[in-house]
Amino acid sequence: MGAWKNISDELNLGDFSAGKLLLLSGKTRGDRVIWSIVAVLVVISLLAVYSSTGSLAYKQNKGNTEYYLFRQITFIVIGVGIIYFTHLVDYRFFSKVALWLYIASIPLLLYTLLFGANLNEANRWIKLPLINLTFQTSDFARLALFMYLARQISRKQNVITDFKKGYLPMLLPIGITCLLIAPANLSTCLLTGATGLLVLFMGRASIKHLLLTIGIAAIPVVMLIAAAVFTHKSEAATVAANNESGVVQNIRKQGRIGTWVSRIQDFIYAEGDAVPYQVQQAKVAIAKGSWIGLGPGNSEQRNFLPHPYSDFIYAIIIEEYGFLGGMLMVFLYLAFLYRCIRIVGKCPYAFGTFLALALGVTLAIQAISNMAVNVNIVPVTGVTLPLVSMGGTSFLFTCFSIGILLSIARNIEQLEGKEEPAKAEVAA
Repeated sequence: MGAWKNISDELNLGDFSAGKLLLLSGKTRGDRVIWSIVAVLVVISLLAVYSSTGSLAYKQNKGNTEYYLFRQITFIVIGVGIIYFTHLVDYRFFSKVALWLYIASIPLLLYTLLFGANLNEANRWIKLPLINLTFQTSDFARLALFMYLARQISRKQNVITDFKKGYLPMLLPIGITCLLIAPANLSTCLLTGATGLLVLFMGRASIKHLLLTIGIAAIPVVMLIAAAVFTHKSEAATVAANNESGVVQNIRKQGRIGTWVSRIQDFIYAEGDAVPYQVQQAKVAIAKGSWIGLGPGNSEQRNFLPHPYSDFIYAIIIEEYGFLGGMLMVFLYLAFLYRCIRIVGKCPYAFGTFLALALGVTLAIQAISNMAVNVNIVPVTGVTLPLVSMGGTSFLFTCFSIGILLSIARNIEQLEGKEEPAKAEVAA
C-alpha cells in the first residue's frame, strides 16, 4: 500500500483509487474501443449468468444461489488476465508456433472424436486431469488453424493463384480440421470452413478455385436438406399409420445424422406443439421482454428454457432487458467487427492482417449465429455467445483470440508512433 502511494505521488495521480485505475489504463494498449466492448460484455455476462443460473445453483448446490456467479467471476478474472498478457506479446510470435499448434490440434481432435466425453451423441469434450475441467478441443483447433492459415497465406502470396502450389496446400488444413470437427459439431465445422474460405478470398485466392470448393462442400449440406425435405411426407404417412418403422424414424436413429435431419425438419415444418421445446421457451422469453424487458434478475423462462446460461442466454437477455437490450448486444458485436476491420486495414504485415481478419470474423459470426438461433432465424445449434455465455474453455479461448487482436492493434500503435516500442520485442 505504501509503495503504491509513493508511485501515485510521483506520477501526480491524485486520489488513491483513481490513480490505480489510471496506472492500469496506462499499461493497456491496442484498440481502446475493443477494450471497452469487452468490459461491457463481461458486465452483461455477470448479470445474465447470475440471473439464469439462480434456480440451477439452488438445486445443485444446497441453496447456494451465488455458486455460478462466483464461478463466472473466476473465469472473467482469468480471461481478462489472458487478454492483458497476450496483448503484450508481439503477435508475430504466433507465426513461429502456428505450425506446431496446428500439428498438435489434429491428434487432439482425433482423440476427442474417438474417446471424448459423449453428450447428446456427440464427442466434443475431453476432461483435463487434476483440474477436472472439460475442454472443447475444437476451440483450440480453430485458433491453431487460423494462425497457420494466416502464416501460409502471407508466405504464398506469389503463388496463391496456382492451384497445386498455392491454393491446395492451404485448403487441405481447412478441410482436415473441418472433417474432424463435423461429426460432433456441424455448426462449428461450417463456421470454421466459411471463415477459412473468407480469409483465402481476402488473400487473393482464385475465385474459380473458391467457387469449386464451395460447390463441393455444399454437396453434403444439400443432401441433408434434401433428406429432411423428401422424408417429411414419409414421416407424416408413418405417423398417420402409427408405424414406428418409417423412413424418418430410421434416419433419426443414425446418430448425429439423424439429429441434423431432425433439426432441419423442425425448423422448416414444425408448428404449434411440434416446435422444439427450447425454441418454444425462447419465443416466450422474447415475447415477455417486449421493449424494455422485465428487469435484471426477473426472468421467468430461466426455469423452463434449456441451457439459459449458454446456448440460449440471448433470449434471457431480451426477456430481462427487452428489445432495446437485444439491439444493444447486436450493436456491440457489430462495433467489435468494425474495429477488427479497422485493424485489418491498418496492419502493415500480411500475417497480422489475415490473422486479425480470421479471429474478428469468426467471433462476430459466432455471435450472430447464436442470436439467430435464439430468435429462430436458423435451426438450433450448440454455438455459445462470445464473452457472455457461462465461462468454460470456450470463454478462455475467446479471450485469447481477443488478446491477439489487441496485440496486433498495439503493434500498429507502435508503428504509428503512439507508443514507444517495447524493450523486448519478439523478432518477426
